[in-house]
Amino acid sequence: MSDDGRSPDDPLSRFLHADSGALLFVREVLSSALAVAFVGLLLFAIAGVWPPMVAVESGSMEPHMERGDLVFITEPDRFAPDAAYGDTGVVTYETGSETGYSTFGMAGSVVVYRPPGEGGPPIIHRARLHVEQGENWVDRANTDYLPANSCDRVPSCPAPYDGFITKGDANSQYDQVSGIAPVVKTEWVRGVARVRVPYLGYVRLVFSEAVLAQSNPPVGVVSGTDSAATTTTDAASDPTPTPVVGVR
Repeated sequence: MSDDGRSPDDPLSRFLHADSGALLFVREVLSSALAVAFVGLLLFAIAGVWPPMVAVESGSMEPHMERGDLVFITEPDRFAPDAAYGDTGVVTYETGSETGYSTFGMAGSVVVYRPPGEGGPPIIHRARLHVEQGENWVDRANTDYLPANSCDRVPSCPAPYDGFITKGDANSQYDQVSGIAPVVKTEWVRGVARVRVPYLGYVRLVFSEAVLAQSNPPVGVVSGTDSAATTTTDAASDPTPTPVVGVR
C-alpha cells in the first residue's frame, strides 16, 4: 500500500508516484499548466482585466518602456488616484504635472487603448490631456508636438467629442496629430499600466513573429512612418491564446 492508502497498482497512485516515463512527463506538464492557470487567475483577480499583461512591441515609449518589456495593467478604475479625471481612473500629463503624480518616468498615466475597428495590436501611450467636445485644446497643448498653433490647422481640433489626447513618450507629435488614433474615448481605454518588467515580453514577441513569418512569407519591404509602427501580429488574430498580448 502507498502512503495514502492506495494500492501501488491503482492508476492514480501510479500517476502520482511515477518517477520516469510517460506518466512523469504528463504529470509535470499538467502541474506546469495548473501553475500557469493559477497565476493567471490570481493576476486577473488583481487586475480586473484580461489579459493582465502586455508585451511592448515598439519603441514609441522609450526610454520609459522598451521593446520587449512586459507590462502589468489593471482596469482603469482600480487603484485610481485622487488626481484621476472624473471616474476614468486616468491621470493626464497635464494634471500629473500639477499634482506631482507620475508613472514610468513622467507625469500622468500610461494607458492601453484600441479604437473600435482599428487593426493591429492595442496602443500603449501616455494620456496627455482630457478634452471636451468642441474644445480648442491647442491652447493647452505643448506646441512642440503640434504642426501649427491654430486650432483650424490641427487634426481633431476642435475636439469632436470628450476624450483623451495621447502621445508616445518617444514620438514627436500627439497621436491625434500624427494619425495614430483619433481622440481617445474613455471606453476605448482597456487598462492602465502599473508595473514594467524588462525583457520578459520578448518571449511573446518572438513567438508572434515566428507565427507571422510562417503564415505570411515575406514578399517585399514595408517601411514604417512612425516609431509606433509594429511588425508583429495582431493579438486578435494570434492563433495561440496567451495571457499576454502585444501593444505598440
